[in-house]
Amino acid sequence: MDTLTVAVVGSGPAGLYTAEALIKQGAVLDPPRLVRVDVLDRLPTPYGLVRYGVAPDHKSIKSIAEYLRGVLEHDGVRFLGAVSLGDGVTREDLLASYDAVVYATGAMRDRRLGIAGEDLPGSHAATDFVNWYCGHPDVDPGRFVLDAESVAVIGVGNVAVDVTRILLRDPAELRETDISEPVLDALTASKVREVHLIGRRGPAQAKFTTKELRELGELAGVDVTVGAGEADLEAFDPTGESSRLAAADRHVRGNCAVIREWAARRPQGAPRRLSVRFWLSPARIDGGERVEGLTLERTRLDDEGRLTGTGEHETLPVQMVLRSVGYQSVPLPGVPFDERTRTVPNADGRVLGPDGRPLPGEYVVGWLKRGPTGVIGTNKSDAAQTVRSLLADLAGGPGADDVQLPRPGLLRLPKITGGPGREPAGGDTAWSERLAGILAAKGIKPVSYGDWLRIEQAERELASSLGRGARVKLASRADLHAVCGLEPPGARPRPAS
Repeated sequence: MDTLTVAVVGSGPAGLYTAEALIKQGAVLDPPRLVRVDVLDRLPTPYGLVRYGVAPDHKSIKSIAEYLRGVLEHDGVRFLGAVSLGDGVTREDLLASYDAVVYATGAMRDRRLGIAGEDLPGSHAATDFVNWYCGHPDVDPGRFVLDAESVAVIGVGNVAVDVTRILLRDPAELRETDISEPVLDALTASKVREVHLIGRRGPAQAKFTTKELRELGELAGVDVTVGAGEADLEAFDPTGESSRLAAADRHVRGNCAVIREWAARRPQGAPRRLSVRFWLSPARIDGGERVEGLTLERTRLDDEGRLTGTGEHETLPVQMVLRSVGYQSVPLPGVPFDERTRTVPNADGRVLGPDGRPLPGEYVVGWLKRGPTGVIGTNKSDAAQTVRSLLADLAGGPGADDVQLPRPGLLRLPKITGGPGREPAGGDTAWSERLAGILAAKGIKPVSYGDWLRIEQAERELASSLGRGARVKLASRADLHAVCGLEPPGARPRPAS
């Protein structure tokens, strides 16, 4: 049986769902096709946003990692961590080493506000703050010193809600989570007493989910208030669209009910306060040496439903601003990229060149493919679509007019014949020996799945030594590399001669 070798760049949910779909769909082709998948990641750890984007107190969502573990432990999948596209291997290296390459690097950067003062000390992207409290190896554990008493969080999606909750939650409640020790210490020493959660539009247009929203109102020791009149769906919307949305959409209706309940509350003198504001657009961030305030303009919908400023301004005396107004992808070296949509141009996952035609052997999945939309589970059906395209192109899979493969949930992984912890440079000739040679010539020693298991064990041992929960994240990239027996970052060994 001919073996199809595929490199997947990115080990978050999109990348690992792709690896899973490749193995599953290949096994049910007629005749079956053996697929071997190398999952590459620039970080020494797998799982992407599940590990470094989901708040530490959301254990139910983080449990998705246990499902993804099953993909990494399949004998048709290898993990190659600490291998970066661009700095480590090139696009050309991968295309020469595999039958196909799938890009799955997600959306790693926050959108900017484009207002004066945005680059003042104390003004940050929410992703930087999320990466910090999630222990991302790119972020110094000492990056944030929470000496601000009042913080503005701009945005009304779930990331903004997560950031707000972490700022206001009693740090003692985080001791049983995997949050790193330096971050827990910083949160324990935090001076933050008030957080303003700010939306440009109204409650009916907010993107958070009702469950996450409701959690904010249940935080111990936190008073919740809503701006005067801002819970009223018609106060700043003469079109009536907000009311129609609430009537037609159960999700919107649930959000609005929570916000109305908050608006009816009276402060109880709690030590911390959450102020929820709507119909306010950031006009500028004020300050000299650092952030001292945030000036906002009142907004409303005009008679045609367009958001417009009213010319009425107010200034909040805040010392930190976190913007959470959407993610966007960044270009990969050499890979086509649409600057307007911030995605890789594609047709059903096939990467398109400048002439609009598919590029042989190149595919894309996840947010890099469709933009930052959907939830973690959306990546499963998205990956299945791209894999159908790949197998139709390279392995005689179903074409456009053929009966499609069963939907992802009905396929099962073929039986495992190997075991977890395999090293990346083993003797299996079905894998890409060419890539192993390229990495060796560049002095790059990938982090294997076995190394990752050692990281997990070190984090369990750290938790035990601290008397904290099941595991505690190692605090830095240097710590992660040390567990794997690798040189510290920036001290790459000399390439083989």
